[in-house]
Amino acid sequence: MRNHTVADSPVGPLTLVATDGALSGLYMEQHRHRPDESTFGAPDTAPFGAVIEQLRAYFAGELTDFDLPLAPAGTPFQRRVWDALREIPFGDTLTYGQLARHIGQPTASRAVGLANGRNPVSIVVPCHRVVGSDGNMTGYGGGVERKRFLLDLEQGRSGDALFPLNGNAAAGALF
Repeated sequence: MRNHTVADSPVGPLTLVATDGALSGLYMEQHRHRPDESTFGAPDTAPFGAVIEQLRAYFAGELTDFDLPLAPAGTPFQRRVWDALREIPFGDTLTYGQLARHIGQPTASRAVGLANGRNPVSIVVPCHRVVGSDGNMTGYGGGVERKRFLLDLEQGRSGDALFPLNGNAAAGALF
């Protein structure tokens, strides 16, 4: 069974999707590879208590590692890349080439980039921690501005409040 809810966050509204109680999607507005909303299931906040609490703690700078049941749908290669993303420490970054070497496929940096871009559980599976070979920001499913915000948050830089909270908080509001 699939359910979803929307929670406000410092990077804008987050659509959370659960499959049989495990987080299977976390999508930002204008997310590049956001599935059709008809696939999200019925609206229901019940499966998302721990997700919302951990996201709140993450954005408050109190949580550096998510501990949630996940169920991202993808190919075996994509899931291998997504598992490797979870090994990148909070506040650190890797290049696509370094990530490809880490999974034992040193010539697959382009495929790693494609899998990274298809990550359905953004933030929790930290695809924002992967940068270009020169250290520059590269594409991000939620937009490069959000990627910069997340990296700044993790590296202890306050930066500008690019994504202030929406004043009309929903039932699933993080703050």
